[in-house]
Amino acid sequence: MNLSLRQTVWLCLALGACAVLAVPGTTPGLGGEARLTLAVFALATCAWIAAPVDDTSVALGAGLALTVTGVISSDVLFATLGDATIWLLICAFVLAAAVTRTGLAGRAAAFLVTGARTVRQLVHLTTAALVVTAFAVPATSGRAALALPVFLALAHVLAGRRRLVVMLALLFPTVILLSAVATLIGAGAHLITVGVLLEQTGESLGFTRWLVLGLPLAVVSSHLAAEAVLLTTTRREDRRGPVRITAAEVQEHSATPVSGPLSPPEQRCLLLLCTVVTLWCAEPLHGVSPAVVALIGAVVASSPALGTVRMKDGLRSVPWPMLLFMAATTAMGVALVDSGAAGWLVGGVPGGMPPWAFLAVVVAVSTAAHLVLQSRSARSSVLVPLVVAAAAGAGINPVAAALASTAAAGFCQTLPASAKPVALFAEPPDGVPTFTPGDLLRLSVVLAPLSAALVLLFALAVWPLLGVPVLQESRP
Repeated sequence: MNLSLRQTVWLCLALGACAVLAVPGTTPGLGGEARLTLAVFALATCAWIAAPVDDTSVALGAGLALTVTGVISSDVLFATLGDATIWLLICAFVLAAAVTRTGLAGRAAAFLVTGARTVRQLVHLTTAALVVTAFAVPATSGRAALALPVFLALAHVLAGRRRLVVMLALLFPTVILLSAVATLIGAGAHLITVGVLLEQTGESLGFTRWLVLGLPLAVVSSHLAAEAVLLTTTRREDRRGPVRITAAEVQEHSATPVSGPLSPPEQRCLLLLCTVVTLWCAEPLHGVSPAVVALIGAVVASSPALGTVRMKDGLRSVPWPMLLFMAATTAMGVALVDSGAAGWLVGGVPGGMPPWAFLAVVVAVSTAAHLVLQSRSARSSVLVPLVVAAAAGAGINPVAAALASTAAAGFCQTLPASAKPVALFAEPPDGVPTFTPGDLLRLSVVLAPLSAALVLLFALAVWPLLGVPVLQESRP
């Protein structure tokens, strides 16, 4: 097998780190299990960065290595797959399959965009529609696949205004990625963060609490990003012309109805989705776990009398590799903490840093991490355990630090290969014009610092008002 220069460099770094860990006396204060954990962690991280191997295979191999060497027990490894957050995501995908089957999401998007009369209205109504889809479809790649037909319909309607089509091609994946922070099920990385916080601090972040903290950031960042996309890809004359999109024009490119009365399956699916989301939000009142609510919803959505999708078809839509990846990386996080490796790694963090400086470093590193680690879940698997351990040692609230890191890691629009939604819209079918790598880089130069500054602002000024202080509260 011929290795590229990049792969060779990362392989040498990983092997060098393992060699240092293997030499006695080079890492004082680090036990044998911690050395093994760091070696496995270094190899896995370098494999995620440079190896032509599936991320899930790497994570499973790392989890298996930690189990075989006795760092974690087999019970810990297998128990992660039965975690409530895994079940929440499985059931959410079954619900999403039911919504997709009926065409409700496309109808809602068409309803919004047909109300636009100017280019700016079209941009922000599209943004609002994409933010709403975060509540119906888990995972950014699933939302991108659902939104692609809507984009193609808009692209054909606006075929004579090429710059607007390119702008929309950038807008869709950008908003899908930044708005994922709105809900707990918006990305697998969120569930990894919740699992790490629960394991390391005992702090539980439920659906409602995440919604209160994440939705305002999602709305603000999505609409700011929409303005950034509009201003960096179009000229003033492009934005002056009126826009008139009718439901009939959108219908020409949609396989399901986008106007008219709701069909009985659509009515049942809409009622079920509203009920599930309401129960998720009302968890403090009824005390039923979001995973149990999602399971009830999935069973109803696939029932013969009330459902719109068969259970086996809904389960086919579940990204099982991603779930296995999440389970394995959660076990890696447990090993990192229990072995003392995480504490040793963050022991070198300078003490006495102001809270704003600590969070600024966390946000900056998390924002830039997509240039090295393309998988959003892999970024959280690597960063969040270290961020939580460092925050606890520095007197910073681990919840604030973990949320800031996870939200900042949601920015990954610098390269077409940085995220699946970006790659999907970089090469749409039917010969539709799309953005170039230069367009993406030009947007990234503006949006990366804007997104990082917004996350830092929320961590320092907004989230404390919503019950997540910057400093760690002392416990009696």
